[in-house]
Amino acid sequence: MRTPDPRTTDPTDQHRLRMALGRFATGVAVVTARSRSGMPVGMTVNSFTSVSLDPPLVLFCASRRSSLYPVFAAADAFGVNILRESQIAESRRFASRGFDRFATLRPRTGRTGVPLLPRALATLECVEPRRLPAGDHDVLIGRVAAIEADPDEIDQPLVYYAGGYRSLNTDFEWWSAWRE
Repeated sequence: MRTPDPRTTDPTDQHRLRMALGRFATGVAVVTARSRSGMPVGMTVNSFTSVSLDPPLVLFCASRRSSLYPVFAAADAFGVNILRESQIAESRRFASRGFDRFATLRPRTGRTGVPLLPRALATLECVEPRRLPAGDHDVLIGRVAAIEADPDEIDQPLVYYAGGYRSLNTDFEWWSAWRE
């Protein structure tokens, strides 16, 4: 009889599943929208990715248990604010509950009406969101209608790995060589 490998676990063990998924490094973004009354809302996500270049589509995943879920489910547009390494405080702020996350920030309003965070590494404004149920979350897919990203600005992105914020600690000289 074969002894089970202790590193292999039942995939329904949520603690082990979360640990295994945490081994995939991700960027960190704050998705934003406006409530029907016009209030800005936002939440930190690491479940953001590109879907298609033609048409330009991106997605993020939102828990249906989130207090902000109804706002995003009803929104006509959402913003994606890709955070820089120096924006850990913003990431934590928008991951917290129970207070106005925009209280001391001065967001600007994008072309689609969504609030955009100051100093984000890049922003995308998305329209025509579609919701697809997936377990206890919904996948929200939006068509990119506006982009802000300075092609000459190279800065470290905020990275999340194994339950914490990490640094790439990368020398970006390769970027200059690649662009030439």
